[in-house]
Amino acid sequence: MTQQICRWGILGTAGIARKNWKAIRLSGNACVTAVASRSQSSAQLFIDECSAQVPPGTQPAALGSYEELLQREDVDAVYIPLPTALRHEWVIRAAEAGKHVMGEKPAARNANEVREMLHACEQNQVQYMDGVMFMHSQRLPLIRSLLERQEIGTIRRIASQFSFAGDQEFRSSNIRTHSELEPYGCLGDLGWYCSRMFLWILEGQLPKQVRARILTPLQGEQSPGSVPGEFSAELEFENGISASFYNSFVTENQQWLHVSGSEGYLRVDDFVLPYHGPEVAVYVGRDKFSVDNCEFHMENHLTRHAVREYDANAVGAQEVQMIRKFSELVNTGQLDSSWPEWTLKTQRVLDACFESAQSDGAPVALS
Repeated sequence: MTQQICRWGILGTAGIARKNWKAIRLSGNACVTAVASRSQSSAQLFIDECSAQVPPGTQPAALGSYEELLQREDVDAVYIPLPTALRHEWVIRAAEAGKHVMGEKPAARNANEVREMLHACEQNQVQYMDGVMFMHSQRLPLIRSLLERQEIGTIRRIASQFSFAGDQEFRSSNIRTHSELEPYGCLGDLGWYCSRMFLWILEGQLPKQVRARILTPLQGEQSPGSVPGEFSAELEFENGISASFYNSFVTENQQWLHVSGSEGYLRVDDFVLPYHGPEVAVYVGRDKFSVDNCEFHMENHLTRHAVREYDANAVGAQEVQMIRKFSELVNTGQLDSSWPEWTLKTQRVLDACFESAQSDGAPVALS
């Protein structure tokens, strides 16, 4: 039986699209049929450079306009890595053209825009999913099983950091420091992952309220205003559970998650971009403190749990699983409403955090 193929169009040539170019090639149920940029030459350069490392099989068409891509009959789904400020328009236009949509994150400038995007997708019977790759890793079922087995007892606290130190060129010219294109700065680019992981751990439960602060603003040379360059947030959930995250464009690479429970803790050192290797791991700690008269000891009791999954460039990598899952939904016509729900909830958390930070850390409630 011939494998049904989802035909992808890439709408924009941002760097992350190169990773998904290869993921599409490795998926087994998808192919790229067209790439659009603001000029045909830019689209062709992207195709040529990607093809040199990852030959696509059939050569995709290079297009000089986004609209031209949406009108093609050989495109079933579009991947949209455009700047955040442009996603609202092009997700809606893609949906109205009958194309299924995978969009980069943050999904839009605010939750109202996300609602309009998702409404357009629902009205036109097309799938929407954001491009959070870790949601498709086999590590998540492993984490869920550890939590459900009460390996750390009752969850009380979750903390996370996702950061990298951008150089001077990044700070002055990258679109992530441009207030009109990426108004949430590091909160949007990095905080999306922390917030999503918190929501996933708590099975979709939104925080009751948040408090947040911009610790360091950044402003690119062409930007009319500043964006968060260093950001911290505190979230309060039901049942006394609290969480905090820290994001930064000025602190070097870290991407850790720590879940504290009544009987231990769970630790992931690389929850967004897995470390290079054939396994993804989770650590469970049950450290013990003992006292015997004058002897005091803190004992480290750490267990490593892992599943076989290469970090990248392999058929089982999380980004390939993401493309494969989305393409399967398109090929079968069985739309999954849980994916747009995750997107809207995550955007609502980011909106509340940004609102709090704009109000000097005042608490913002989520209904």
